[in-house]
Amino acid sequence: MKKKCIVMFSGGLDSRLAIKIMQEKGFDVLAVFFKLPFGTGCCSEGCSFNFSQLQGLKLKVFDCTKGKLLKEYLEVIKKAKHGRGAGINPCIDCRIFMLKKVKKFADKQKIEFIVTGEVIGQRPMSQQKKQIKVIEEESKLKNRIIRPLIDFYKFQGRSRKPQIALAKKFKIKYPDPAGGCLLCEKALKIRLETLLKRGLNEKEINLVGIGRHFMFGKIWIIIGRDEKENKIIESSKAGKVIEPDYPAPSAVIMSKATTSPTTALSKAVINKTNKLIKAYSKKGNLKDREKFDKEKL
Repeated sequence: MKKKCIVMFSGGLDSRLAIKIMQEKGFDVLAVFFKLPFGTGCCSEGCSFNFSQLQGLKLKVFDCTKGKLLKEYLEVIKKAKHGRGAGINPCIDCRIFMLKKVKKFADKQKIEFIVTGEVIGQRPMSQQKKQIKVIEEESKLKNRIIRPLIDFYKFQGRSRKPQIALAKKFKIKYPDPAGGCLLCEKALKIRLETLLKRGLNEKEINLVGIGRHFMFGKIWIIIGRDEKENKIIESSKAGKVIEPDYPAPSAVIMSKATTSPTTALSKAVINKTNKLIKAYSKKGNLKDREKFDKEKL
């Protein structure tokens, strides 16, 4: 009977290689994917599912975009015990959060080893020797984590050439390297801090990374920047949607995280939103747009 292991699977090159290496070592691999509200790793849940199917793997998904897991994850971001990066990214705390969840799952499944695609020095905040040790200790997984790219291949640093060469050996495809996490974006720091303080619900999470954002008291308004964003806004159930009858961005109005989208909005709020829509349309003028630009989140 094969020994079992769980691989922390982001969908990226390193975690794909971790899967292939452990399979080559004779392990029965179970892949675990975390769907996170501000970025899910190197590719989507669907992409990860397709790869796991091609490799004959079972895929366990932890969906942190809703319910209890969302609430827990937002608390991790707010508290950030081990500090943040250039944005509001609590990379060490995020890693500990995921590993603790996987440990609990592994213990129930009676699986001893948890495998990661970590490479020392690849990520400045969470993949240095000191941070790796802290993460291992706080997740209570000492002597249970296998890092095949480090343990078996001695990979280190930010160069991807060794991994790309290994991918050719295993004949696997992989997505281009990408950060994929909105929490790391410096430009979104103020927006994310404001929204986390205000509170976010499941329906609002998908809107955080798109559009132009404005906060007027307890009123949060988002207007689209292009056709793709307008369609996302128009299909949103997060608040009151306004679709103008002339060429202009669509908007969604949310009064607060706990308020029903059907709650009546004042004429003043509707008028303010219509002014925003007009300002960023062809009908608008530069002066009004510059005024609103100063108020953007």
